[in-house]
Amino acid sequence: MELSQYFPIWNQLTERQQERILHATDFFEPPKGTLLHNGSADCLGLLVIHSGQLRVYYLSEDGREITLYRLFEHDTCLFSASCAFRSIQFDVCIETEKDSKMWVIPSCLYEQLIRESTALSNYTNQLMASRFSEVMWLMEQIMWKSFDRRLAGFLLEESNLEESVELKITHEKIASHMGTAREVVTRMLRYFQNEGMVKLTRGTVLITNEKALSKLAHS
Repeated sequence: MELSQYFPIWNQLTERQQERILHATDFFEPPKGTLLHNGSADCLGLLVIHSGQLRVYYLSEDGREITLYRLFEHDTCLFSASCAFRSIQFDVCIETEKDSKMWVIPSCLYEQLIRESTALSNYTNQLMASRFSEVMWLMEQIMWKSFDRRLAGFLLEESNLEESVELKITHEKIASHMGTAREVVTRMLRYFQNEGMVKLTRGTVLITNEKALSKLAHS
């Protein structure tokens, strides 16, 4: 379990830069539900994920959440070190959705290394562009895709992540992921149930017709 195996451009750094990272980097194992980063109030550092699952989301002034994207094994979380990038004026929150393991590279060190290493600077720009593309894709979905299609796609994505058609998730949690009200989710799930696509029980959504959900999601 070496950081060098998880940091994409490790071999493009000098030995001295690698030593500085190893000396300053911490490894920790936050359990499921840990709030790792809370907007501009925090600057934890760059996260290199060994295992687990992280959720990056935006929290509005009125307390409504919407999931921007998720991070998994071998991913790198840039926004947790946002104070190292003067041009980033985008507050997000980051939490663990599953028990996770990760390395934390201090923001101050990462900022220094970006100035020293062209390879690291280019990697950071590529990573930032990739995350921005994911956010823009989400905005496009919200603006142009009907909620029933978005919800169908979300349930299929969750089923794929959990490797199960039985989803242990509340209507309120789904609403948080999708940036809407719980009542809206409940109404649409009941419609899905009436159409035979899901079965609802307390805290659980059972997908009963994956083919129909997929057809709706991609219609």
